[in-house]
Amino acid sequence: MSDALNKLFATIASRKGADPSQSYTAKLLAGGVEKCAKKFGEEATEAVIAAIQKDKAELAKESADVLYHLAVLWAASGLTPDDVYAVLKAREGTSGLDEKASRPKG
Repeated sequence: MSDALNKLFATIASRKGADPSQSYTAKLLAGGVEKCAKKFGEEATEAVIAAIQKDKAELAKESADVLYHLAVLWAASGLTPDDVYAVLKAREGTSGLDEKASRPKG
């Protein structure tokens, strides 16, 4: 999975500064973090709907869209997959319940 995500991210990063009329990714990135975040949220909602409807084929398609738009959001925000992998690595061996309980309340 990480190889596929790294490859996807590299493609997305290569579109930064490209002509928005020639590249959907460049168009999203030109819209800034807000546009990228909004689009990610829309795709996540579509994945939720597909899951609730128990439509595996649609969920697979929407999941691919979610991963793509998440990677676009990372690029727009100045994150890389390695930044996210580091957080995941730090959480290894920690119960999800314990990790969540350790977060600041607010």
